[in-house]
Amino acid sequence: MSAATLRTTAGIMLAESDTLVGALPGLLDPLNETDRRRVLAIGRQEVLEAGKHVWRQGDTQNGIYLIESGRIRSYYAAPSGREVTLAYWFAGNFVGGPDLFGAGAHVWSSVAIERSRLLFLPGPRLRELALQSASIAVALLDALAFKARCYSAMAQMLGTRSVTERLQRLLIFLSKIYGSQQGREIVIGTPFTHGDLANLIGATRQWVTVQLSRMQARGVIRYDRGLIVILNLRALDLELV
Repeated sequence: MSAATLRTTAGIMLAESDTLVGALPGLLDPLNETDRRRVLAIGRQEVLEAGKHVWRQGDTQNGIYLIESGRIRSYYAAPSGREVTLAYWFAGNFVGGPDLFGAGAHVWSSVAIERSRLLFLPGPRLRELALQSASIAVALLDALAFKARCYSAMAQMLGTRSVTERLQRLLIFLSKIYGSQQGREIVIGTPFTHGDLANLIGATRQWVTVQLSRMQARGVIRYDRGLIVILNLRALDLELV
């Protein structure tokens, strides 16, 4: 799988291995043309501007949203108000699980980070298609299993790695999946604020600010207005050993 393909379909999340992210094609990719059209036929297009929620934690589930363009952030908000980012999802992924067919309440929120075009697939209609087509049912199961692996990897990282190791692992992940080699430097094309990074690794924004400053002082990275440039990837790898 090429780097360009990964940038199109991959998500951004906290994971021990970057190989996890490129392991699954888009939800519709495995389907033949007939089944693809059947899925698209039940859909309703929606366009969300940046900052608009797809749904909020506690809202009733009624289906899933296939991302056609843009970027969606899924996150959990604790009663204290503290947030943990589960993942950023791009075109080809869907948001709305784990109850694909719509039941109960959403256990986290999803919000558009940039202008995004989504295809809403209503749960009851999606269930009908899954009962009619084994290919559609398997595609949904594969996509759901992929999500489960992602969130399991995140839980393992939060439970077994220090916050410093999580930040280093995230930077390595971003450099390999979203980085562009420019001479000896690796430029991560997707901008991130200190708060974005903090929410991904379960830390405070202030702590991330201090750590990035230290990494800059050691010549490991350069950070400027959301743009991360890896100057010494080997140093990050060695610190994780």
